Order: sequence, then structure tokens, then C-alpha cells
Amino acid sequence: MSGADISVINLSKFFYNPGVEPVEVLHGLSFDVKAGESLAVTGPSGSGKSTLLQILGALDVPTSGDVLINGRNIVRLNELERTDFRNREMGFVFQAHYLLPQLSVLDNILVPAWNHRKESEKHIERAHALLDRVGLKDFADRLPGQLSGGERQRVAVARALLMEPSLLLADEPTGALDHKNAESLVELLLELNKTERTTLLMVTHSTFCAAQMGRQIEIIDGNIKDV
Repeated sequence: MSGADISVINLSKFFYNPGVEPVEVLHGLSFDVKAGESLAVTGPSGSGKSTLLQILGALDVPTSGDVLINGRNIVRLNELERTDFRNREMGFVFQAHYLLPQLSVLDNILVPAWNHRKESEKHIERAHALLDRVGLKDFADRLPGQLSGGERQRVAVARALLMEPSLLLADEPTGALDHKNAESLVELLLELNKTERTTLLMVTHSTFCAAQMGRQIEIIDGNIKDV
């Protein structure tokens, strides 16, 4: 597995509501991310950080512009192609862990394999290996409710990496954690960024988290500023 090479070219996003002027959230953004790089995206609330992440994650489409991931323009894909691309190439970690409370830790990690009709032995072996990597080797049979907030977020990271994505997108992953757990989670993400060779892009309000990334960009009034 190798990381995702990303080129964002003149990306704009408008939101339209009846009876009011369109709101431009992203204004002609252009930047590149090299395969295996770690990048923090910062900026004030409402600046378009999460909108950018949703477009990069093929969860939304821009009003104009292009996004090339490993040379493939995801903006030009149809909905089915975008879904397939997401499942194969991307992992997501959000502020809320979104673990299923009725499933064990191991089964939660295996959820992305459901798109492949059934979990293979390879998926199960990787899930156990990832549990070991995130420091929860003996927690496979526990339920999410039996874990701390930091432990649940580590399970979410393992789940995001199950399918060996080339791009890991993290949207405020430490937002619900105290400083100690936030520091531990960022350290884990950066370690996995190197060992899994996956490109890491993190949206964060935390100056501490942003400073740990290899590079930072800031979105101000829909425009990019290098930090």
C-alpha cells in the first residue's frame, strides 16, 4: 500500500438556499498533498474546513474545480463510482466515534468489510493486528460502552484502516477528548501515517494537534493560507 497523492485545483463550493443569495464557502482553492504526507487543515468555524474534507472524501462534490487522487479525478465520478472509490481508497475518523453499541470491538472494526459481502480471514487477521497496533489487543470482545472515550476513538482509527486506505481523513478526531487522550491519539495517527504509509489529512481547531502534523494550511474566508 502507498499513500494518496492529492491535487486540488481551483476548487469552489457554493451553498444555495431559496430566497437568499448563494453562499460561497470555498473560493478557488488549489494545493497539493504528497503521498504519505501528514497535513493539518485549520481555520475558524464556518471557514469551510469540513466542507473541504467531505469533497476530498468523495462525500460531496464541488460547484467547480477538480480533485485528483493518485491521478484520478474524483469530481468526475458518478455516485456509484464515488462510493466504490471511498470504500477502496479512504478511511474516515470523526469527532464522534460512531461505533455500533451492540457490536463487539472486533465486529465494529470489521464493519467496512461488509461492503465486500462477508469478512474474510484476511480481514479478521488485519482487525486483530490493528487492535494490537492501537494498544487494545485484549479488548476484541468488549462492547463500546465498556471503553473509555480515548479507547473508543482508537477503535475508530483501527476501523478506518481496516481496508488499507491510501488516504486517512480525520475531522476533529480529538474534539471530544481531554488533552492527554488527544495527545495520545495524535501520536497514534502519526505513527500509523508512517508505518501504514497512508496520507493523513486532519481538520482540527487544536493548535497542538496542528503543530504535530508535517505541514499546515489554514482556510480563511474560503481561501488557503500556508502556515
